[in-house]
Amino acid sequence: MPDPDATVRRSNADLPHERVDLPGEPAAAVLSTVLMNGRREVIILHAGERYRLRITANDKLILTK
Repeated sequence: MPDPDATVRRSNADLPHERVDLPGEPAAAVLSTVLMNGRREVIILHAGERYRLRITANDKLILTK
């Protein structure tokens, strides 16, 4: 069976509906190791735009459009 973490979504059709945060609810936390999945750089698609998230040589995160 394929590893679900290795799956790349090709469309938003299989994504859950947009969630509305409730007042006072803490922000969701995602481990960078999970998000990056062993890579130094990932592309994030948001509102039709592409953003690049990368780990620098100093182990910092940089997000650029």
